[in-house]
Amino acid sequence: MEFLFEYGLFLAKAVTLVIAIAVTLGLILSLIMKHSGKGEGKGELKIVSISDNLKDMQTFAQQSLLSNEERKAFVKAEKKKAKAEKKTKKTNDNDQDTKAHKVFVIDFNGSMQAEEVEALRREVTAILSVATKDDEVVVRLESGGGVVHGYGLAAAQLQRIKDAEVSLTVTIDKVAASGGYMMACVADKIISANFAIIGSIGVVAQIPNIHKLLKKNDIDIEMHTAGEYKRTLTLLGKNTDEGREKFKAELEAVHVMFKDFVANNRPDLDISKVATGEYWYGLDALKLGLVDALSTSDDVLLELNKSHHVYKVSYTEKKNLAEKLGLAAESSVLRIVQKVLQTTPRPSV
Repeated sequence: MEFLFEYGLFLAKAVTLVIAIAVTLGLILSLIMKHSGKGEGKGELKIVSISDNLKDMQTFAQQSLLSNEERKAFVKAEKKKAKAEKKTKKTNDNDQDTKAHKVFVIDFNGSMQAEEVEALRREVTAILSVATKDDEVVVRLESGGGVVHGYGLAAAQLQRIKDAEVSLTVTIDKVAASGGYMMACVADKIISANFAIIGSIGVVAQIPNIHKLLKKNDIDIEMHTAGEYKRTLTLLGKNTDEGREKFKAELEAVHVMFKDFVANNRPDLDISKVATGEYWYGLDALKLGLVDALSTSDDVLLELNKSHHVYKVSYTEKKNLAEKLGLAAESSVLRIVQKVLQTTPRPSV
């Protein structure tokens, strides 16, 4: 038993040392990154033609089904066709492009903290700087929800598109629940796959409490606040019935705001029937009015490509050497520590 105790003590010390080294290394690398002259705006905005990619894919598929002789004839005919189209375009200035209108596609794969909203705001800003009222934006949305303030901001970014009077469509292939649906309901049209998870219009928050464990080991925790409800539920202190009731009231207030937001964006929806925290698959979500049509994002874009030129807009952060070597690890450790020590549980949608 003494051996096991000493081994456990050694293991605890080793783990503590490793975490300390990781945090220290991460902080050093973070300082190096901050002094490297890179800050906000260090990312890269990309606009790629989905229409051109689809055309290349179609051409490749057509050629793959031909014999060698047929393929040569096909390539020759395509070159001749492209040359003729170019010549026609040059000689006829009044010739209107049959795909003059554009569709801008954004991918939003949301995490619990809605960290992707930073890229979203830049993508929306880029689109609004060039889009006209005849264009359209399609957001391929995948999210099970997360923190209220993060998804509230994400929904506000989509609202900017609506305010600019540019048509907005949200497609859901897998899931748009809770905060994800908060974003989706802003759209002019919501299209989901048959078995995509939709809804979960509710609010949840939870926090562990180890007060009894600390008390059992004669460990006292002091917390001083100014303001009656500065803290309601805590991780380390003793929670009271009054604090619990106040916290529940705060959750209910957020739920009311959530319901009002959905109802304002989809006035034909029976909000009392769907704002129970439940989720539905696409087939049932259509019957309830949570979505407007059933399809995959692929088929939506293929159909739009017949009459529009389709572009994918994405913003990605460039990672420097410091980030690649250890900033991500440092960030992960700090997030874990923050979650463990966090004394105020945050409502999530």
